Amino acid sequence: MSLLLYKTLAGLLILLTSLVAVIYPVKILAKPGHNRFLELGDAFASGVFLGAALFHMLPDAIQEFQKSLKNIDYPLAELLCAAGFLILLFFEYLGEHKSQKSHKTTIPLILTIILIIHSLIEGAVLGINTTFATTSLIFLAIIAHKSSESFALAVTLNRGSFKLTTLAIIIGLFSLMTPLGIALGASVTHLLSGRTGSLYSAGFSAFAAGTFLYMSTLHHINHHHRATDSESLLEYLFLIIGLGLMAVLVLWS
Repeated sequence: MSLLLYKTLAGLLILLTSLVAVIYPVKILAKPGHNRFLELGDAFASGVFLGAALFHMLPDAIQEFQKSLKNIDYPLAELLCAAGFLILLFFEYLGEHKSQKSHKTTIPLILTIILIIHSLIEGAVLGINTTFATTSLIFLAIIAHKSSESFALAVTLNRGSFKLTTLAIIIGLFSLMTPLGIALGASVTHLLSGRTGSLYSAGFSAFAAGTFLYMSTLHHINHHHRATDSESLLEYLFLIIGLGLMAVLVLWS
C-alpha cells in the first residue's frame, strides 16, 4: 500500500469518526465507562501531540530554516511556534470573555472555531509526513483526540440555541477539516519541491507545533477536571505514555 493511499483511508476513517461522535453523542457516548475511555484516550493523544511538537516538528523546522536560510540569523521557527500557540489561546480567551454576555451562542461558536483550526492543522501535519511510522502514530492520536473533541463539541452545541441548518453546517465543517487538511498537506508537499517546498513544510510544521503545544497543555488542563487524585494520575500516566512513544520514535526518524 502506498503512503498516499494510506493517508486517504486515514482521512475517511477520521471523517466517519467525527460524524458518529458528533451526531450521536448522548446515545453512544454518554455511559460513564465509555466517557472514561475517551478521557484516557484524549490524555494519550495529548502526550503524542506534545511529543510530536517537541521531538519532531519544531526541531525539524529549526533545522530546515537553518539549512535553507543560512544568511538569516533569527529564530523564525520559534516565532511561528509561538504564533500558533497564541492564536488558539486568543480564541479560547475570547470565548471566556464573551461567555458573560451571550453564553448560549458565543461559546459553541468559539469552541467550534478553535476545533476547526486545530483539525485542519492536525490533518495537514499528517498529510506532510513522509514515513509510515510517524503517519500511523499521528493518525491514532487524531482518532483518539477526535472522538473526545467531537463529544465535547456535541455537548456544547446541545446547550446552544441553534437552528438545524446551523448545526448541520458546524458539524459538517468540523468533520471535514481534518480530511481536508490531509489532502492539502499531501498535495502541497507533492507540488512544491526544492527550497520552496522545504520552507513551506518547515514554516507550517513550526506553526502547527505551537497549536499542538497549546492543545496538549493549557487546553487539556482547562477542559479536564478529575474528581479524584487517582483519576488525575491515571490520565497523567497515559499522557506520559503518549509522550514516551514519540520520544522513542525519534530513534527511527
